[in-house]
Amino acid sequence: MECVKGYRARGRFCVEDGDVVEKAGKISELIVNFVCEANARSVCDGVGALWVNEVDMLNNLDKTRLMDSLGIEDSLFPLAKQKALQSIYNILETRRNFKRVQELKCPDLLVKRYKSYACRMREWLSEHVSVLMPVFAALVGCTLVLQKLRRRRLLAARVEELYQQVCETLEEIAMISRNSDGHGEPWVVASWLRDHLLLPKERKNPELWKMVEELVQEDSRLDRYPKLVKGEAKVVWEWQGGSLSSSRKKKKGVDGKSKLFPEETPPRAVSDQDYSERKPSESLH
Repeated sequence: MECVKGYRARGRFCVEDGDVVEKAGKISELIVNFVCEANARSVCDGVGALWVNEVDMLNNLDKTRLMDSLGIEDSLFPLAKQKALQSIYNILETRRNFKRVQELKCPDLLVKRYKSYACRMREWLSEHVSVLMPVFAALVGCTLVLQKLRRRRLLAARVEELYQQVCETLEEIAMISRNSDGHGEPWVVASWLRDHLLLPKERKNPELWKMVEELVQEDSRLDRYPKLVKGEAKVVWEWQGGSLSSSRKKKKGVDGKSKLFPEETPPRAVSDQDYSERKPSESLH
């Protein structure tokens, strides 16, 4: 019993050749992949047409390459290709253009599987932009507020630290002056003290020292007044209160030195002219 191409005799009947059916399935898979990948590039990157010309598609799928890769005989290839085309018409969308040429398009649900991860991410962001923008703005706002609060907290802590150092330094200078029988200056120039205590990068922030000055001005133990120092008008600070801590019992000797004064320049005694130049105290007494 003889059967037409693509069929084999099985007893008294002709049945489809299993090899042809298998090769047709592989050709169909290649065609679907080709069309859907082209559609994915068109949707994501704007490259190429959304509808693929069937003739161009078949030309791009080189016959010889298909035959070699799938192991199809020359006599069976046209039959396998025809079966493959019949099957893809049930998978892909079809239409005819104005030239009456068949065109193929991958269904929207199927083309999603061929989109790249970056393309899917862009589409997801585009779909949810109305929700993401307020959330993003809220996150940025919260971050800025938290950073501002943290800077304020750090600034306040640093101001308290500097204020304590100012008090300790002025008290130390006052004790040295008293213990040296008036041979040392009981005051210190505010700008010198500022440059002595602040780090170089902190000197670029005028708000920091301004806050320290406000605390000094409110402290009744500290006196602030103008004074001529080396022929220049300066604002000096002087300690007027008692000891900062009862635990500080170690007295400074007559030869005690403050770090604010160079060792080679001994403190000079306060003259009557200095006292005559001093203006009334600005303290809160």
